Amino acid sequence: MNDLAWKEFERVDIRVGTILSAEEFKEAIKPAIKMTIDFGSEIGIKKSSAQITDHYNPESLIGMQIAAVINFPKKQIGPFMSECLVTGFTQPDGSIILAVPQKGAVNGSRLA
Repeated sequence: MNDLAWKEFERVDIRVGTILSAEEFKEAIKPAIKMTIDFGSEIGIKKSSAQITDHYNPESLIGMQIAAVINFPKKQIGPFMSECLVTGFTQPDGSIILAVPQKGAVNGSRLA
């Protein structure tokens, strides 16, 4: 693996947001959840889809703070337009554990 330059890392804009709504993504080929996430007044509300159904259900996500990359291009996933990439840690079985702040953080705070 090649070393990452600091300037490259600085380009990845990872922010904390609070999940406002979540629902099963019924049209997805692989099980997924659609979310609406509040990143604060500067960034606003963004939508995302994530294959996190092994450890989460939509109801358990509402009100949870997560870390997401907000400066990737939008991505069309079937009938849904994903506007950010929710981050998590891949487990040996392929499931994902979400990356979340240990304490409450101001929505829109940038990962440092």
